[in-house]
Amino acid sequence: MSKTYKATGINLKTQVLGESDKIVTILTREFGLIRAVAPGARKHNSSLGGRSGMFVVNELLIAKGRSLDKITQAQTVKTYPGLAQDLGKLAASQYLAEIVLCQALSEHPQEELYELLNEHLRRLEALPKNEPSSILACLAHAVFHLLALAGLTPQVQTCCLTQRHLTPDLTNPHWQVGFSISYGGIVCLEAWESLRKEASRLAMEQGRQGRQSRIINSPSPVPSFQSPTAYQTVVHRQEIPVISVRLNSLELAMLQQLSQPEIMQISTTKDKSWLSVEQILRQYAQYHLGRPIRSATLIDSYFAANHHDATV
Repeated sequence: MSKTYKATGINLKTQVLGESDKIVTILTREFGLIRAVAPGARKHNSSLGGRSGMFVVNELLIAKGRSLDKITQAQTVKTYPGLAQDLGKLAASQYLAEIVLCQALSEHPQEELYELLNEHLRRLEALPKNEPSSILACLAHAVFHLLALAGLTPQVQTCCLTQRHLTPDLTNPHWQVGFSISYGGIVCLEAWESLRKEASRLAMEQGRQGRQSRIINSPSPVPSFQSPTAYQTVVHRQEIPVISVRLNSLELAMLQQLSQPEIMQISTTKDKSWLSVEQILRQYAQYHLGRPIRSATLIDSYFAANHHDATV
C-alpha cells in the first residue's frame, strides 16, 4: 500500500493529463510546493473537479507515487470566487501565483509564504469592482511583500551610492530620483552625475598616461633585461549604476510606503502613478527572479482597456 500524507494547500497551477485527469501544482504549509495528480478531475461528475480549480484551498490526503503523487481525498476549506468575477483581480492573482511558483521550495515547510499569499488574495477579492488603480495598488503591495520575504527587497529608503536617506520633495514637480534594477534600488541623481563625471575625468587622465607610457616605452637599443622595471598603478573605480527609470516624488513616496499596510489608504481610482510603481516592481522582480511574469501582459491589457489615455 502506498504511503499517504496530509497537507493543506492552495492550487496555483493546473495541467491536463490524459483524458480525464489533471496535474495540480499546490503550495502547502507543511511540504512547500508539490505536484499531484487529481484523478478524474475533468469528468463532469468528479468530486475533484471544483476542488482542483485555481486558488482553491483544500485539506488533502495524498498518496505517494513513484513519479507523481496522487490526491485521494480533498476537502475544500476556502475559495476565492470574487477573483474570477473580475478580470483585473484574476490577472493580478495569477501574477502573484507566478511569483510564488518562482519562490516556493519543495519538501520544505512554506507556512509564511502560504499565509502571505492568502492574505493578499483576500485583499484583492475584497476590493470594489471597476477600480483598476486599487487593483494595481494591491498588486504592488503584494509583490513588494513577496520580494521582501525572498530577501529581494529593493532599496527604496536610502541611496544605493551614498547610503543617505532620500526624502521625496512633493512640492517640487520637477524633483526626480533614479532607480537602478541591477544595482538594487534608488539612486540620488546628483551623486550619480558626480560619479559619472569623475569616471569620465579618470578615463581621460588614464588615456593621456597611456599615450605617454607608449612613448616612453618605445623600442630602444637597450637590451630588454636592462630595461627599468615598469610599474602599473591600479585605481579602484566605483561602479556606475545603470539608471533603469527616473521616478518623480509621488512615485518614490509610494514605493517607500509599500512596506506598510497603510499604503492602501492613499490609493485612489484616479491615481495612475500606481501603473509606474507596478512597472518598476515588475521589471525588478523579473530581473532578480530570472524569468518573465507572463500574467503581467493581462494587467497591461486590463489597465489599457479601462484607461484609454494611459501610457504603458
